[in-house]
Amino acid sequence: MDKYDPKTDPQFQKPYIDIEEIREDTARYRYVHGGFEGTEARFSFFYPVSKEGYKGRFFHFMAPMQGHEDASIGRTGIVDKIKFAIDNGAYFVETNMGVGPIFGMAPDPTIIYRSSAACAEYSRSVAVRLFGEHRPYGYIYGGSGGGFKSTSCFENTQTWDGACPYIIGTPMAIPCMFTVRALAKRVLRHKLEQIADAVDAGGGDMYAGLAKDEHAVLEEVTKMGFPPKVWFLHKTLDDGALPVLTPNIAIMDPTYYEDFWKLPGYEGADADGTAQKDRVLHSAVIEEIYIPDELSVKVPFEKDARRIPKPVDKRTGADESWKRMSSLEPDVTDKIALKLSSVPCGDDLYLYGTQVKITSGEIAGYAVPLERLTGSDNWIIINEGFGLFDILEKLSKLKPGDEVLLDNSDYIAIQYYHRHQVPDEYYEGFAQFIDSSGKPKYPQRPKLIGPIVTAGGAGSLQSGEFTGKMMNVCTLMDESALPWNPDWYARKVAAYFGDKKDEHHRLWYIDNALHSDGEKTQDDTHLIHYIGALHQALLDVSDWVERGIAPMDSTCYSIKDGQVIVGDSAAERRGIQPTIKFIVNGAERTVVKPGETVELYAEIELPKGAGASILTEAKLAVDPIENEYLKDYSDNLDGQDSDSGNVIIRDEISFDATGVYFPVIRIKSQRNGVKDDIFTQIENLKRARVIVE
Repeated sequence: MDKYDPKTDPQFQKPYIDIEEIREDTARYRYVHGGFEGTEARFSFFYPVSKEGYKGRFFHFMAPMQGHEDASIGRTGIVDKIKFAIDNGAYFVETNMGVGPIFGMAPDPTIIYRSSAACAEYSRSVAVRLFGEHRPYGYIYGGSGGGFKSTSCFENTQTWDGACPYIIGTPMAIPCMFTVRALAKRVLRHKLEQIADAVDAGGGDMYAGLAKDEHAVLEEVTKMGFPPKVWFLHKTLDDGALPVLTPNIAIMDPTYYEDFWKLPGYEGADADGTAQKDRVLHSAVIEEIYIPDELSVKVPFEKDARRIPKPVDKRTGADESWKRMSSLEPDVTDKIALKLSSVPCGDDLYLYGTQVKITSGEIAGYAVPLERLTGSDNWIIINEGFGLFDILEKLSKLKPGDEVLLDNSDYIAIQYYHRHQVPDEYYEGFAQFIDSSGKPKYPQRPKLIGPIVTAGGAGSLQSGEFTGKMMNVCTLMDESALPWNPDWYARKVAAYFGDKKDEHHRLWYIDNALHSDGEKTQDDTHLIHYIGALHQALLDVSDWVERGIAPMDSTCYSIKDGQVIVGDSAAERRGIQPTIKFIVNGAERTVVKPGETVELYAEIELPKGAGASILTEAKLAVDPIENEYLKDYSDNLDGQDSDSGNVIIRDEISFDATGVYFPVIRIKSQRNGVKDDIFTQIENLKRARVIVE
């Protein structure tokens, strides 16, 4: 197909600059800000202040949510995108993608790749003014929703020479990857602790002891591709962007929530099913109303709190951009509250996603989310409402005597939506919903919502057809864009390029990392971050384009029942991440007495290719952890085998108290063994189990 060329688009012919100045931040750079006359398009360019060290390239970041062109300013550490670019001979580009802050679909979704291409091309003109005649190479990247957007930009234009979309989904990812997770969290809520223990190092059968309905749902979420190891986070794992998506489904598929509870073939119509058992429909009358003002307040049953003026929200992380749709600022501790004539009772209430629906009075028909019951005099707390920016104004019209309905029906119904969205094209996780004759097992909705949301939020659907080089960095514990999703795209690329696919594309899987692209993990004894691999991919794709140096091989994997499976060793797995074999007393699990010595053995293998990979750090931690690290082996790694790159660590440990302990080996490698290069350290970890009894 013809590629979009911003140079011929009359909408983007009048660029302007309103700020140009030298700034001193974590890096020193020339800041150039501006836009295009007659449009909402805005850009921020960050150039090296001198030609020395500049390599004639730029890195262009696409956030999951459009609307801010300067959200990367002020970042520090490994997530400092500007410094990473400057330090590696590039300038940095960020745009608002042509629109103000919105979540989801733009009025004209093509504005995303059209305005981004126009800004990127104009950045080249500024670079020529600053550094002399040349054509800067361009590399676009983004994760999650930004992965959709950067792929759309790369496929629909020839503006960029390379791309690194990371933690990417398929057109069927939204909302289905979230719905199945929410379903499992609800049905398995009393068994997730034992499931998490079973899938941890030295565990057992995660299906042991489950009731029939629990077994079926665990099998469903696992076949859909949810990584079982993620269940260790069950106490803090939320439902992602599903609270935002739930009301949108009512707009796009207006009869679903009613059909779910009435029609045969839907779980809600089964009187004995878990959906009916967990459904809450509770009517009550409002007796008292508490709405905080803008100043210091005292909630009748809460601590003193102060409403903080809402700052400009620039969250761009893979797991947080959707939260911009919140109607209340995240730092506020005072809450809207209602005292009701009665509240739902029971020892096993499922109230997540419950709506407080106003059924009488001036604002009858209005609904807000329930945060929780207080357990005190029938007070309930109102949660922040996604997209309900008039929540304070609306609820100020409530009066005692108005009636409400506490209702979780829609949120339970949305948890099954993936069963009724089986696509015609083959998608790995949906195969379980097709019977032996090739027909869907469940009633199907009139249209597939995922492709509509994806195209509306990115400008197009992924085709796998592009010009240039692309590298995808994805994770094996991705709880949102489930790990088989990148394989779907890799198949698209293979279908387009055929035998030449390896000349254009790589897919690196990183183990023990979640969807989040933040520097801090939720638990360093279970998780690492993948940002070092992403940065190395950006450098490698630039070498691929500019110097013809092919990157390290794609990760070698297979897929079985929705789960992506990789080899145990670096030689089998390939890709970029080092691997670890870690055993205690010769096995993954050992049972000892208090004070008894446990022999530790760790063998670290580094992948080959694209230059040396050198282990730069190795540390031992213990979960439950008392000190950040029990032992640090980083200064004693000179024994690396020069041929194999393997490192072997032997040690002993003992525990005085009874209990279950998990020794954890954490490692880092770097292409050239540079320990102080924070941007390109590749991490991994391995756990083992010690039972002291």
